[in-house]
Amino acid sequence: QRQLVESGGGLMQAGGSLRLSCVASGRAFSGNAMGWFRQAPGKSRELLAAISWSGETTYYADPVKGRFTLSRENAKNTMYLQMDSLRPEDTAVYYCGSGRIMTRLPDLKCDYWGQGTQVTVSS
Repeated sequence: QRQLVESGGGLMQAGGSLRLSCVASGRAFSGNAMGWFRQAPGKSRELLAAISWSGETTYYADPVKGRFTLSRENAKNTMYLQMDSLRPEDTAVYYCGSGRIMTRLPDLKCDYWGQGTQVTVSS
């Protein structure tokens, strides 16, 4: 049984918005830092945003800073990624991961991964 499940992906025009959700179960959520990653065709997986267990510490990669907002709702075992001002270059498969902050964000080592959700942004 997969312990992280993403949803909310789809097709959107440039400039639009999408909200991704990641629902976690069991050890995949409690006490863990979490992050959103993406992988575009022919490229390696990259960390976009990450959040500590308490939610007090967040990290955003430069390509999404100011456009994407990460949050988590621990009572619902859920993490969200609000994506605004979408661009065609945001097209990728988006994954959520959970695990440990090794030193400080963005140094996140994920022990659990979701199956991914496709986001496609048309121009």
